[in-house]
Amino acid sequence: MNHVRVWNDLGLLVAVADPDPGRRSLVANAYPGVVTSATTSEVLARPDVAAVVVATPATTHAAIATQALEAGKHVLVEKPLAMSADEGTLLVNRARDLDRTLMVGHVLEFHPAVLALRRLVDDGVLGRVRYLYSNRLSFGRLRTDENAMWSFAPHDIALCLRIVGRSPTDVTCRGAAFLSPEVADVTLMGLTFPGGTQAHVFVSWLHPFKEHRFVVVGDRQMAVFDDTAPWPEKLVLYPHQVDWVGGTVPVARKAEGVAVALDPDEPLVAECRHFAEAVSTGSRPLTDGEGALSVLRVLSAGDRSLRAGGAPVTLDSEVTDSEVAPPAFVHSTATVDPGAAIGAGSSVWHYTHVMDGSEIGRNCSLGQNVFVASGVRIGDNVRIQNNVSVYEGVELDDGVFCGPSMVFTNVKNPRAETPTSVYATTAVGRGATLGANCTIVCGITIGAYSLVGAGAVVTRDVPAHGLVAGVPAIRTGWVSHTGARLSFDDGRAVCPDSGCAYVLDDGRVSAAAESTGN
Repeated sequence: MNHVRVWNDLGLLVAVADPDPGRRSLVANAYPGVVTSATTSEVLARPDVAAVVVATPATTHAAIATQALEAGKHVLVEKPLAMSADEGTLLVNRARDLDRTLMVGHVLEFHPAVLALRRLVDDGVLGRVRYLYSNRLSFGRLRTDENAMWSFAPHDIALCLRIVGRSPTDVTCRGAAFLSPEVADVTLMGLTFPGGTQAHVFVSWLHPFKEHRFVVVGDRQMAVFDDTAPWPEKLVLYPHQVDWVGGTVPVARKAEGVAVALDPDEPLVAECRHFAEAVSTGSRPLTDGEGALSVLRVLSAGDRSLRAGGAPVTLDSEVTDSEVAPPAFVHSTATVDPGAAIGAGSSVWHYTHVMDGSEIGRNCSLGQNVFVASGVRIGDNVRIQNNVSVYEGVELDDGVFCGPSMVFTNVKNPRAETPTSVYATTAVGRGATLGANCTIVCGITIGAYSLVGAGAVVTRDVPAHGLVAGVPAIRTGWVSHTGARLSFDDGRAVCPDSGCAYVLDDGRVSAAAESTGN
């Protein structure tokens, strides 16, 4: 009934199909101008129906969605898209063949708190994401045709994949069935992502109280999204820190939580508006079929692990990007040690050396005479130009650009006579650009989408979107996601390249809410 209410309020509701006469009567009484029918076929035959919403039991999603696509309709299907990855693949391919919009109701991705959380991650406010966990617990909404993982976990899995920006390498899942044989009432899923990021998703419909909580732990800050909290407290940042005493003893430094201001909006309304816009403009939905397939692969792997008593299930053969991306290219003069991991679509060029134990993401390019030390982790879509050494302790997030001959250090007080085995961590945030011949002194953080000028010597942290230059480097301005310079007026600026809006608040720049495209 929630979909019926929202689509009616949007002025776009034409007909409702429901085999239950009692529910049809409720719709007819509440919305007298809406046609009600006992069969899906009657609604799909109507020429005034351009798109449909499939909000039925999960086991019927694929069949009804396929029927709607075959009738020439655009489709928004509630999660999960289907009950297997193979079934979902057929559905996505059919929508592509028929040139119809297929969107999946991962409504959590349209929540204002989640949109804000994604901006915080993208802008590097949390730093590099290390760990995520989600609790989706309640008493009720019992099912006999699908277990708690299939019923509750799709939302949180979709959010994990969106935050991390890639699919996991393996999945584990344990659970127990107490009410119906073979239908798990509680499950705990573990996801391991490339680069070592971990996630846990705990779901149950046999819990004494409702809890919908999603936590992201970064190496700079932590964020908690609590959907059961009042709007002013739904998203809270915790700038906790870990200090290393003497370089060997970790000490936790706790800080007070800081609530993130949100504009209250019903996620289902935002999702429905987004679908309507995608249908009318032909644009690709945020939660499209391809994205839903990634979630289905995780769910299917979780099912297999659950049946195997929690044994890990590898997703290597199931990740969409690996299926379409070419294998890594390694030039004949390059050296890649056994034990190094290089993602699909990456290129390793002349005389480059990649040591064992290093991890390089997908679609990266390592130019001539590059050195990557053991233990280094490099994200996806990273570009490292000629003559750059990436030493142990350096971490490059997705989309980083390292200009020719730029320098990383990893020891604060280097001495030939007193070598050290403890290297300082230098974290370079997503989308940052490091100009040619610049030097990054170890132990600092380069914020997401920042830009370091050529020849600069960076001795302190660079904020997200910061533009720094000079020796030592100082901030001389701000740049957008595209690298264009931003000119702020009363705390707001618009990127001249993309038209995206940005806000400057308390010395921090972030994308404005209207810039998300959602």
